[in-house]
Amino acid sequence: MQRDALLDAARTLLSEGGTEALTFPALAERTGLARSSVYEYFRSRAAVVEELCAVDFPVWAAEVEAAMERADTDEAKIEAYVRRQLALVGDRRHRAVVAISAGELDAGAREKIRAAHGGLIAMIVKALAGLGHAQPRLAAMLLQGVVDAAVRRIELGAAEEPEDITEAAVAMVLRGVRG
Repeated sequence: MQRDALLDAARTLLSEGGTEALTFPALAERTGLARSSVYEYFRSRAAVVEELCAVDFPVWAAEVEAAMERADTDEAKIEAYVRRQLALVGDRRHRAVVAISAGELDAGAREKIRAAHGGLIAMIVKALAGLGHAQPRLAAMLLQGVVDAAVRRIELGAAEEPEDITEAAVAMVLRGVRG
């Protein structure tokens, strides 16, 4: 129960203030725990980050996967992949993962994030292969680069509306994946 409260507080801190805001005193204050109690659950900020990735990334990935499963064609699956990720940008779990990715992390935390992203990319490889790509894994990584750029644009509060960024990303990806 307390671990869940600490993770929820960490999500809020990360989404509101980035990695700089994720401190043990701030976690203690948000949860009403003593600072020493936070150390009973997590040995470091990196441990908090690793736990958030282990808990939140699978939920996020499942939402993307569910959107893809509802699509009928490989092209529609690709569109669902892009749209669902960009729709999740405002979600606290997603904002926390973005903040985490931008922060200074130890090698173990970075590897967990890389592995989670690898699982996300693997979802789209089959659809790209179905469209006839000779190198679907490479195409998937490049496609994810477009998504990541759109995420950053939305997160930065760019001059364009999030819907316009989403439409531009979908158009770019679909034109590109048609080969």
